[in-house]
Amino acid sequence: MASAAFEEIVEDFEFLDDWEDRYRYVIDRGKAMEALNEALKVDVNKVHGCASQVWLFPRIENGQFSFEGDSDAMIVRGLIAVLKALYNGLPVRTVAGVDAAGELARLGLNDHLSAQRSNGLRAMIERIRQVASQAG
Repeated sequence: MASAAFEEIVEDFEFLDDWEDRYRYVIDRGKAMEALNEALKVDVNKVHGCASQVWLFPRIENGQFSFEGDSDAMIVRGLIAVLKALYNGLPVRTVAGVDAAGELARLGLNDHLSAQRSNGLRAMIERIRQVASQAG
């Protein structure tokens, strides 16, 4: 079961009729996201395999997983916001078990992202799973 924050995105996507509106929605979520502190934009937090610059800074507090992130590309910032809705607040031991591909398929993103963006999205998901597995 996805989080309430992710379910809200799914419901909003169902309401939006065309992909231009859906892209704008994703971009707006990214714009609304707080920028990652410049001090955290270092190589250890960089996600390799993305066409744009992407940084993810994970945190585990009291067994709960969360992360902050940023990108130099607006659509990717939006995708980070979508992933935050999917993963933030989960018990760290459950993060690796999230069917991210299945959940994101509910949004239809797989069919509407370029190959480079899809690869970058997979790289971000892999990084999240890796961090959570190491912590768990």
